[in-house]
Amino acid sequence: MKTQFLNRTEAGQFLAEPLCPYANRNDVIVLALPRGGAPVAAEVARKLNAPLDVFVVRKLGLPGHPELAMGAIASGGVRVFNGEVVNALRIPDEVIDAVSAEELIELQRREKAYRADRQPLDVEGKTVIVVDDGVATGSTMLAAVSALRQLNATRIVVAAPVIAASTYDELRRAADDVATVMVPENFYAVGQWYAEFSQTSDEEVRYLLAEAGRRQPVEA
Repeated sequence: MKTQFLNRTEAGQFLAEPLCPYANRNDVIVLALPRGGAPVAAEVARKLNAPLDVFVVRKLGLPGHPELAMGAIASGGVRVFNGEVVNALRIPDEVIDAVSAEELIELQRREKAYRADRQPLDVEGKTVIVVDDGVATGSTMLAAVSALRQLNATRIVVAAPVIAASTYDELRRAADDVATVMVPENFYAVGQWYAEFSQTSDEEVRYLLAEAGRRQPVEA
């Protein structure tokens, strides 16, 4: 049984195995949560012969308490709210709008840095496999799933090489399918499951997207 991955590339190769039923289908898109999810997703997309893109998610932190998420914004102009936090703290709309506007600037900067002038892939009516290098609390992945629902993806598959056992069931309830290699009980950080876990750069994300585009040109 696998207990640690050499790096994100190897992790993507292992993760592609349980995803084989989605191979060679024209309705499948692989989306990476950048930056760390990109090298993993690139291997998955290559193995499945599917187009690759990024899906940027930015959490909306409460001013003064950024660790407390009011919600998130994502690629495609989608906003997702944590109703329990917003209602319990009675957060006014203008606060949410101000934080959203600030995070939107960063989201657009990242999208331009990763994708350059290429248009994002249209997920409407598609089976979307959304990939990260690991899932701990699941807050970002759950926001991505909610955002993809709003963008009318037909089927959403959460995929990560390692998912904390405490989060796995919640992901299964939120998504249509979950693919992983390891579901450990003792989960402290994603990096503990990798021998090499250096930060993925913007340049690497750009390279992986460009390489995938050359391998399989698709319409935006």
